[in-house]
Amino acid sequence: MKLYTDLASWWPLLSPPEEYVEEAEFAHQILTDLGLPIRTVLELGSGGGNMASHLKAHYQMTLSDLSPGMVAVSRVLNPDCEHHEGDMRTLRLSRTFDAVIIHDAIMYMLTEDDLRRALETAFVHTRSGGAAVFIPDCTRESYTPKTESGGEDGPTRGLRYLQWDHDPAPGALTFFTDFAYLLREGDHVWVEHDRHEFGLFSRATWMRLIREVGFHNPTLIPDPWEREIFVATTG
Repeated sequence: MKLYTDLASWWPLLSPPEEYVEEAEFAHQILTDLGLPIRTVLELGSGGGNMASHLKAHYQMTLSDLSPGMVAVSRVLNPDCEHHEGDMRTLRLSRTFDAVIIHDAIMYMLTEDDLRRALETAFVHTRSGGAAVFIPDCTRESYTPKTESGGEDGPTRGLRYLQWDHDPAPGALTFFTDFAYLLREGDHVWVEHDRHEFGLFSRATWMRLIREVGFHNPTLIPDPWEREIFVATTG
């Protein structure tokens, strides 16, 4: 996917950190409402570090992402955070945290096995008495196709994008989203196309897998953006 490789440096123009203020505060409120002592947080699939740029005001953040380009973007935005390159299905840091968060990057888990392995990684990095928060864009029940557009201008270059989701085939566990990027650098303007495939799992599958990897008391919390957030604790 070009967005996380060749075009990674453009990420702040596609998804500016300031757009995550309310979302990060909502995640902070979820953790606060659990009533647990939470100081250290691991974010798996942290991308360009937008969520962490706000959550680090409350927690000691450790960030991990599969894409070296996105980690590089996050290091610029969050030089005060610890960073790791790693796949959320296999990462092992040999230590635990008070909480683990996986934001929308978990949508790239395309099979139940992928999703289980990502949840296992969260579990093995959550201390006893800690918590995990999983924030997929949608479940099978809540999915609706949509079209979005946006983008920003920087000092010397700009980006505009069109996002187009497609209905999955009946019974499919994935769906596709096409992105068209219109990029400007100086006086030069060009277009890039990018296709992303996302996993689509039922609420029941999410709940079952969260329990099976070892978490306790999984609950489903709606949020202001019409997503369904899964929250669970360890023993």
